[in-house]
Order: sequence, then C-alpha cells, then structure tokens
Amino acid sequence: MSSLRSSPPVDTFQLYDLRVEVICPPGERILCGAKEGDHFILEGEMLHLPPGQAFSIYSLSAVLPLLAAKQRVTHPNDWMSTDAEVACPDPNCKSRLRISRTGLRTFSHAEVTVLPLAPQDYGQASAGSALGAA
Repeated sequence: MSSLRSSPPVDTFQLYDLRVEVICPPGERILCGAKEGDHFILEGEMLHLPPGQAFSIYSLSAVLPLLAAKQRVTHPNDWMSTDAEVACPDPNCKSRLRISRTGLRTFSHAEVTVLPLAPQDYGQASAGSALGAA
C-alpha cells in the first residue's frame, strides 16, 4: 500500500515595497520640517531614508500603523487597496503622506523567523502562535 505524502509547504510569501512621500497643496506651509517630496522607502521590515534627509517622528507615527497592512496583498475593494494618503498629525498642517506600492518582494519564512511552519493545516495558526493562544 503506498502512502500519500503531501509535499512540504512552500515557505515563501510576498510583501510590497513601499514609498512614503510628503505631498502638500501649493502655497501651504509644511509644519513638521519636511519638504515636498521628502520620502522614505520600506523594503520588508527595513526603512531607508535618502542620505542627508530626516523624517519627523510625529509624521512617521501617523503612517506606521498602516505600513504592515499596506505591504500585504489586499482585495481590490478593500480600502487598504484604494486609499493612499494619510493626513499630517498636526491639525494645522495641510501636508499629507502618500503611500505607494512600488514593487513586490518574495521572502522565505525560514529566513525571517525561527518558528517552523506547521506540517499540516498550512495557513492556519499553530497552537504555539499568538493567534492560536488567544
């Protein structure tokens, strides 16, 4: 009798690279010290600033909670797929931060965590994960 073996799960997943750029209506003042066009790039978990450019921690705090979700593939009707601009956290500033998906990058599960993939129920939370413990 032959045993049916499932092939090991593919351990790759994809995330979008993101560009977060300061935009501002013409003639409006930017209050956080940024200039129109200032930006950073997010590749996986790594945030890259151009040489000599800084970014306000308050502006960063406005977009940071959205970046991990924006990196993932979402349904075309999901607001995360369609909405791309985040208001400056200063209510007196008219600038916005535009989040653009710039490319798709493939990662290996084994290269980003020490926890193994579950041999069965691929895609389900394992008992040892935070989701499985809830």
